[in-house]
Amino acid sequence: MKFELFIAKRIHFNKEKDKKVSRPAVRIAIGGIAMGLAVMIVAVAIVIGFKTEVRNKLIGFGSHIQVSSSYSNQTYETSPVIFDDEIKERLQQGTWIKHIQEFATQPGIINTDGNFQGIVLKGVGQDFDWDFFRSNLKSGELLNLEDTTVNKNIIISQKIADLLKIKVNDKVLAYFVIQGRIRVRPLTIQGIYATGFGDYDKLFVLCDKRIIQRLNGWDENQCSGLEILTDDYEHLDNAIEEAFDIMGNRFDKNGASYLLRSIKQINPQIFSWLDLLDMNVAVILILMALVAGFTMISGLLILILERTNMIGILKALGGSNWFIRRIFLIQSAFLIGKGLLLGNLIGISACLLQKYFSIVKLNPDVYYVESVPINLSLFNLLAINVATFALLLLITVGPSYIITKINPAQSIKFE
Repeated sequence: MKFELFIAKRIHFNKEKDKKVSRPAVRIAIGGIAMGLAVMIVAVAIVIGFKTEVRNKLIGFGSHIQVSSSYSNQTYETSPVIFDDEIKERLQQGTWIKHIQEFATQPGIINTDGNFQGIVLKGVGQDFDWDFFRSNLKSGELLNLEDTTVNKNIIISQKIADLLKIKVNDKVLAYFVIQGRIRVRPLTIQGIYATGFGDYDKLFVLCDKRIIQRLNGWDENQCSGLEILTDDYEHLDNAIEEAFDIMGNRFDKNGASYLLRSIKQINPQIFSWLDLLDMNVAVILILMALVAGFTMISGLLILILERTNMIGILKALGGSNWFIRRIFLIQSAFLIGKGLLLGNLIGISACLLQKYFSIVKLNPDVYYVESVPINLSLFNLLAINVATFALLLLITVGPSYIITKINPAQSIKFE
């Protein structure tokens, strides 16, 4: 064992009661580090959880990539497009593409006993991935689209059900304007979902794709577009490049070209807002690191002041400045370690309590989630701890320079 480590341990674990100055300072330093780290852990977990939750809901409603006709405008009233089997097969074989599914949309109005609500009817087929809506289904059942006959049941959101005062198995009338003519379709509520994403919950109603095809007079191979799901959001850019290589500058059987848009291009305002959260986290991390750093510097200076007599003796015995500085740097590492341990305990506990008990609630109409979401990963936790430990230890190198200014002759007499 190195001599510096031996002395540092003797100083740090000394149980003598006469150190009335250093003990409160050390506790304040440890507390400052602990609170700083806890805030860092909670802030990172909340922001990553919030971004992931909102992003997953957007993808659940609209997939990672949408392919539509270039003739379509930016509304839900679209022009038909055809995807041949060759394109579908090539997409399904893509490296970054997990699933593809056709869809059709048509804006309309649902009317029930004098109450009405504007909606977008989203038609899906047998190839639709129900995972997102299955996890958010509150009552009823998902649509069964395997029959050859058209399924006239629909799935609505809890928000629409509350607005129209309807429930599962109730019948409603849906009104659509098709080529200047009003068309009516009787539909039955088969399921009710609730995602907490207010803007989309009060908009989308799921139905059999063939209902929309018949409303618009489309053929069975015509639809509003194709939704592409990637294996991971981080591979979105790779997936859209892959899809563009397959479909870019190509035309369907009716001469319509394909328009590819990622979920970020479809919802630029929301993703820009989410990107701003990264700046907020950076500011929080910097502020908390500064707070922890200042408390650590204060604690170290008090420790040095209290051990001035010992420093003078070590210098008189031939100890170099760097030798003595290493003693106090090691002692600082002990204090930082205690602060990190306590900070992890506080931060992780707070995250787990929020994750499993949803203590802090939010207004979903404003924040798109019902409670503060938490995403706590081992990698982020280790990164925060390692970065904090290294930064605080580096910060203490500067204040330890004061040891070089201590005169042995005067410091030995220091009380």
